[in-house]
Amino acid sequence: MEGKHKIMVVGAHAADAEIMAGAVVAKYTSSGHEAVLVHLTPGEKGHKTLSPEDYAKQKIEEGHRAAAALGAKAIFLPYKDAELPVNDEVKYALADIIRAEKPDIMITHWKGSMHKDHEATYYIVQDAIFYAALPAIKRELPAHGCYTQFFAENWEDPYGFEVDTYVDITDSFDQWLRAVSEYELFSGSISDFRYLDYYKALAVMRGCLARKKYAVGLMRPKGAKVHKGDALPGKPL
Repeated sequence: MEGKHKIMVVGAHAADAEIMAGAVVAKYTSSGHEAVLVHLTPGEKGHKTLSPEDYAKQKIEEGHRAAAALGAKAIFLPYKDAELPVNDEVKYALADIIRAEKPDIMITHWKGSMHKDHEATYYIVQDAIFYAALPAIKRELPAHGCYTQFFAENWEDPYGFEVDTYVDITDSFDQWLRAVSEYELFSGSISDFRYLDYYKALAVMRGCLARKKYAVGLMRPKGAKVHKGDALPGKPL
């Protein structure tokens, strides 16, 4: 397919990538493009009754099912919830995945977060992008760069986040709902935060601003212009 795109969404915990950009992923994969969701940790320490080890196994299974429902694939790195380090080991591990998967669209957390793992992910991704693109850094695979980056909206990453890119997700909204429903987290039995209600309402609110039924709000690096359209700027379906 000429002009085929590949989206990589990097989340701190399994479910972060899906809630931030799963609907955008579904929009693109349903049109023949590819996507991969990279989870730096399972996010395994938040269950009320399961041990972190058992919940990690559950979330990894949920993550693979959710990715499949979005027409994507999931990759898990071996780091622990609430203990995600910001070091070259993690950055090079992600850089190697970038070189292997060769995305041309990158989506991840914004740095203005109340959660240390989300903030860590922002910094890990920025350096991993740099390492992956630099030919002078010799790894098993050759360098890969030349992609567009976006920061995604997450209820825990609100500080300084300003939407400048609206993407219509009306046609992929139901597929996104089915995908995130693979996670027990969205059933309401684990957390008293109403994840499903929040992100459904957010899609409605962003849709109102974009003059669509449902939309996702993203932020580009500083200096970008506001964009409102049916697809990511410069990335037609």
